[in-house]
Amino acid sequence: MAETLKGTAPAEEHVAPGAISGFISKFTVLKGAQRELWLTFLIKFLIYTAYSITNKTMVLWLSKDLGFNDQAAGALVGWVWAPAMTVFTLLAGSLTDAIGLRRTFFLGVAICTFARSVMILSTGPTLALVCGLLPLAIGEALGTPVLLAATRIYSTTAQRSIAFSIIYALMNVGYFVAGYVFDFIRSLDLHVSISGFQPTPHEQLFGVSLALEILLFPTIYFLRRGVPDGQLTNRQASDRRSARSGFWTEIARTVRKGSNDTLALFRRLIGQSGFYRLLVFFLFIGFLKAIFLQMDYVFPKFGDREMGLHAPVGKLAGINAILIIVLAPVIGALTQRVASYRIVIIGSIICAAGVFIMALPADWFVPAANSAFGHALGHGYLQLTGVVHPYYIMSAIYLTIFSVGEAFYSPRVYEYAAAIAPPGQEASYGALAYIPFLVGKLLIGTSGWVLATFCPEHGECHAASLWLIFALAASVAPSGLLLFRRYIRVPEAGRQD
Repeated sequence: MAETLKGTAPAEEHVAPGAISGFISKFTVLKGAQRELWLTFLIKFLIYTAYSITNKTMVLWLSKDLGFNDQAAGALVGWVWAPAMTVFTLLAGSLTDAIGLRRTFFLGVAICTFARSVMILSTGPTLALVCGLLPLAIGEALGTPVLLAATRIYSTTAQRSIAFSIIYALMNVGYFVAGYVFDFIRSLDLHVSISGFQPTPHEQLFGVSLALEILLFPTIYFLRRGVPDGQLTNRQASDRRSARSGFWTEIARTVRKGSNDTLALFRRLIGQSGFYRLLVFFLFIGFLKAIFLQMDYVFPKFGDREMGLHAPVGKLAGINAILIIVLAPVIGALTQRVASYRIVIIGSIICAAGVFIMALPADWFVPAANSAFGHALGHGYLQLTGVVHPYYIMSAIYLTIFSVGEAFYSPRVYEYAAAIAPPGQEASYGALAYIPFLVGKLLIGTSGWVLATFCPEHGECHAASLWLIFALAASVAPSGLLLFRRYIRVPEAGRQD
């Protein structure tokens, strides 16, 4: 139920180098945390795991179950489903303010539960898309501002930094777990019949997401409902007031207010030169986001066609999640005095270089596939049988390099948005942080044509050409950031250029 800015974790406090006791205190400070904060952590894990399972299954479900070809499936994901989530996410913050955290949680989960049920039971494309896919985008979008608000409300000032860090880590853990579930359900290849209904593997995966969604109801139920008037935060006070007013009236009013606020934001920013600098900056970052998104929207089909049916691409993608959890805070600490723009360029170069690994001749990696490393990766981690395809080795190397680059650039992207903003408008510029994701999703909408051309379902797969296209697309980011640096870059206080 949440579209999250992957790679970001607000940091409001810093530990002095070598202060071991201070570092440990960052975790022990949660000892007295409210029950609601721990429930928020659990909600985040369940939401993001369910979302990630659905994301990985989406293109296969659209093609295998509903009959859409590669081009149509890619367009539906890139130009309908994903952008709809972004638009609804922009409106969801105002809705949370209007009806309160708990009711927004329940509303989002209820919508997602209904939508996932339709996607499991429906065989008609129109019903599945209109009553399943589109409502799911609305329900998922409600999660981001609610989780952020809940984390802030239910944590003290001392707990806030580590609380947001845990939220960030749980997002990556959820992504990792989703990859395991995705591979496991597909490997079982179950043929079950429930009163005549025979769910496909993709419907079974949606069923797992639905089960996780249902678990959210009792979890949300235990979130605090009543707080003494003198202790109410603004959002909690809003929650109480909304109970005395018409629920659907509040929603309708909030949608109008959110739309007007978004338009007002762009009117306010459109006359500022910094706004255009940030748009160009985010446009280039969008090409890197597209490469990350292809792990969910392209890699499952590519794996089946090149590495064999039910290739464990979920576990491969999990390499990224694990490395980001470890690398992001370490690299952030080591590079904190270096200008964000420079770090973003370094990270984007590393990311693009990693993608080129996949465009190299597969024969070059056959010795590695037959080595001890190949055996450990293929037969150990991925639980493969037989010969290890060289693309498993290539994928692992690519994802490792890409993860290093992502750990450099991703957290700094949003920090740069704040650095470039005029004083007092940091929040307005920060609200534009979804633009790279929107650009990436629009770009990934073309992936169906690329996939159908170079790695069709029936016919020879020219994997090197496919990945060369993606590598060149990723290269647009560092190339553009370097070419336009005089226009985009601004000085950053306290940072080395």
